[in-house]
Amino acid sequence: MKASIVYDNRSIREDLESDWGFSVFIETERGNILFDTGGDGDILLANMRAMDIDPESVNDIFISHNHFDHIGGLAGFLTMNSNVNVFVPESFRGVKRAKKVISIDNRPREIYKNIYTTGEIDGIEQSLIIKDSKGLVLFVGCSHPDMKDILKSASLFGRVYAIIGGMHGFNKYELLKDMELICPAHCTQHQREIKEIYQDKVISGGAGRIIEL
Repeated sequence: MKASIVYDNRSIREDLESDWGFSVFIETERGNILFDTGGDGDILLANMRAMDIDPESVNDIFISHNHFDHIGGLAGFLTMNSNVNVFVPESFRGVKRAKKVISIDNRPREIYKNIYTTGEIDGIEQSLIIKDSKGLVLFVGCSHPDMKDILKSASLFGRVYAIIGGMHGFNKYELLKDMELICPAHCTQHQREIKEIYQDKVISGGAGRIIEL
């Protein structure tokens, strides 16, 4: 599995534009998933092109929650590639032009072999879980629900060994003690504290960051 951050609040490359929002291009054995779409379609597509990622290579889009910095690029992306399945939390309506829109309620479930959703937790946000030979990789948009609840839902499918994405105001740092890889990005308010506690496990986010798992 390979995860490439294509949209984030900061960039680690001069040729990529930073902007408030989040999106990750994930290459799996089954196909390619775009996790969230950032806040602006032009920035999303320009960053993807600069990273040699073809929008038409995306098979599925997974939307974590209905906040503009995670869905703002969706309409623009779908003008380039509408032949995608879009997985959205039940609270998000109105997606047009996609091949298929799959609405996810509050039940954790497998959506493809070795690919899962936590279900929409607290009526606001779902997270993506992908299983590989080492365990589970958890992709989070903002972690608006309690991280304990997110991890509890994800752990129904195995052991979570890596987490990538936004962690908002998360400060229950002990919940990450069993992680092997932590990539705090986007809206994570306590990045410094997480890095200080788990310095050997933390990889900084930012547009252009590529994580091989």
